[in-house]
Amino acid sequence: MTKDKSEKLEKLYELYEQPMYRIAYAILRNASCAEDAVSDAFMNIIRKIDKIGEPDSVHTKNYIIKTIKNASIDCYRKNRKLYERTQSIDDSVLTVPDNSADVEKIVSDDNTELLKELNVLDRQIMLLRCSDELSWHDIADRLGLTEANARKRFERARKKIVSMKGELSDEK
Repeated sequence: MTKDKSEKLEKLYELYEQPMYRIAYAILRNASCAEDAVSDAFMNIIRKIDKIGEPDSVHTKNYIIKTIKNASIDCYRKNRKLYERTQSIDDSVLTVPDNSADVEKIVSDDNTELLKELNVLDRQIMLLRCSDELSWHDIADRLGLTEANARKRFERARKKIVSMKGELSDEK
């Protein structure tokens, strides 16, 4: 790289590094990924340094913005694929077992008096998860929920059943 190209790249870095980071962070919402996107964008800029005009021109600014947006979107897509691959992890690995009550056994034993205390949606989630043994993804699809919402509702219903079961055993 010639001295002129090196100086041009240095000037581009001084002018646009922070704005590029802000654009990347706005798209990715992750500091590490935003830094990677800025780095990738500068690698693309280095390859095209001959075609870039004056560093502080409007044309150059527009080119830089387009480059960082594209690099950020590429980074997002790459990370989305990684996220989708990790989604196949068994859900049981992600939960901490609760030995205080075996809610799955309670539900599978068709303990209807406890289930009647739950609202309709929570009852459906409990039955789909415990009796039908569906994954969180399938439950969420069937009920029109997000997976996180289905898991949270399940946990709340589970706690409610545990507390109701404790109250019933205290009465006996």
